[in-house]
Amino acid sequence: MALPLEASILEDSWDLVFSAIQWIQFVMATLSVIGSTSLITYAVFQNIQKSPEIRPLLYLSFSDLLLGICWLTETLLYGTSVPSKDIICYNLQAVGQIFYISSFLYTVNYIWYLCTELRMKYNQSGQSTPPLVIDYTCRVSQMAFILSSLIPLLLVTPVFCLGNASECFRNFSQSHRCILMHSPPSTMTELMPSANTSVCSALYFYGITIFLTSFLLSLLTIMVLLIQAQTLFKKFVKSTGFLGSEQWAMIHTVDQRVRLYPVAFFCCWGPAVILMIIKLIRPQDTKLHMTLYVLQALTATSQGLLNCGVYGWTQHKFHQLKEEARRDADTQTPLLCSQKRFYSRGLDSLESTPAFATSASTIL
Repeated sequence: MALPLEASILEDSWDLVFSAIQWIQFVMATLSVIGSTSLITYAVFQNIQKSPEIRPLLYLSFSDLLLGICWLTETLLYGTSVPSKDIICYNLQAVGQIFYISSFLYTVNYIWYLCTELRMKYNQSGQSTPPLVIDYTCRVSQMAFILSSLIPLLLVTPVFCLGNASECFRNFSQSHRCILMHSPPSTMTELMPSANTSVCSALYFYGITIFLTSFLLSLLTIMVLLIQAQTLFKKFVKSTGFLGSEQWAMIHTVDQRVRLYPVAFFCCWGPAVILMIIKLIRPQDTKLHMTLYVLQALTATSQGLLNCGVYGWTQHKFHQLKEEARRDADTQTPLLCSQKRFYSRGLDSLESTPAFATSASTIL
């Protein structure tokens, strides 16, 4: 009699966990949608949405917005009796895969543009950039946007086609898979007698593979690009021949960003990645899985919110540094008045590279 009682207690514990995950995901997805919408609205009202530096940020924010809507819809469907809910949940999960892989690639695309813009400004040494170089950068940026949108769609197409054809959506929502990323089809043999279990299992491992691969490659690329950006930025500042307090403060800020970006990006998706790896090694649910499920619901759905928050903080710090530097320039002695003009030129050059000043929002 002890075993059935223990199994019943464990089942009740999992029901409480899934209920908590539903509410956590609902709150965080709502905040993520608000954050992404705010960032997009800010760019539109500031009339900077067509800026080459801001455009990749808008792509990322739009992807975060659609992903947040998918998360939010899944939580609203969970626990309700809607016709064809299993089909809707299964396809929403597949659509969500498209958007979070796209967000990885859009992040890499934005950091690549940051490095390219910084490299052009350093190589030109204050001269005007040739139109051919600008045209080449724009073409590559457009191609990167197309690939960042097309690659996730192509990767997830088998999940749509084969999954629906093999009826992998059967009893999808009843096994809590509507609110969980890549929940293993461990009970397919019992719950889905009419489904092609071998195809569904293969699609499950395929989904995990493309998720882990895209995350790890994106994280590695981002770290390499940010280290390169830090080096280029230091060379750019030192090439002016004078390092004032504002320039040193900006270098310090860049050093912080190089540490912040990969950490923030990993914190957003790290629990989901760790959970996927552990589930591959130990498929049976444990207390560790329970904890990671909750962390995943808390972090993975908050990408849009974190992007918006870090963007606002970065903008505030950047403007604060500019104001402090201008106040310092205004209080210079007559012997140092010539530095004031140089200082203003340095500020203008920094202001003309908002990609670096505002790039913190695209790494999470």
